Amino acid sequence: MNKIIKNTTLIIVLIILIGILFLSFNSITGETIKNYSWTKAICNETNYCQDYEIVCNGEDVVSIAPTGAVIQNSHDWKDPRDEETINKFCE
Repeated sequence: MNKIIKNTTLIIVLIILIGILFLSFNSITGETIKNYSWTKAICNETNYCQDYEIVCNGEDVVSIAPTGAVIQNSHDWKDPRDEETINKFCE
């Protein structure tokens, strides 16, 4: 019985130490994944605008997928967003 208790205690201590080591390693690297997504209307030269879901990892685009929402604006419509906002995909 005494041997079983020692072995069980040893296994529990090893599991705890491995867990602490794993958590310490993740915090030492300091890497944080900054995945986020948002939607953005992208318009062409005829003012046909389609909404897209944009997935970013930091400043890198991971994927761009259409949401299915579209609108056809009039020929004389002007996009109220500034050029930087129109051309920016990830922050």
